[in-house]
Amino acid sequence: MATLYLSLGTNLGDRPNNLKSAVELIALQVGTVTAKSDVIETDPWGFESANRFLNMVVKVETNLQPLEALHVTQEIERKLGRTRKSVNGQYHDRPIDIDLLIYDHITMSTPELTLPHPRMYQRDFVMKPLLQIAPELKRS
Repeated sequence: MATLYLSLGTNLGDRPNNLKSAVELIALQVGTVTAKSDVIETDPWGFESANRFLNMVVKVETNLQPLEALHVTQEIERKLGRTRKSVNGQYHDRPIDIDLLIYDHITMSTPELTLPHPRMYQRDFVMKPLLQIAPELKRS
């Protein structure tokens, strides 16, 4: 089993339910959710929007390989109504966003996936909930 940390965000629709549904689907399709952070409300990052985000991080024990986990979480996003991904720094409002942050101690960089997530340390909406459930991950 590998330990996977996922960041979840939502700023469209029934935001609390979007997070709840995403966590349920992650538990069914990715692995056992062993920790959940508190939900925080934040302003959009990287784009302008009147819609604020709800964000959280979950810790998952999984048998999926990193790219398999990416594909499954992207399918969960589609099931929950996400119709387009952010490309080249062009961010958009979305009912759900699921990012792979850390997968065990794996470092990888492919056109499809970079681990650890390359911008997580720049994002308070990721780091605050992540450090709540995994304080040992604090960057020195």
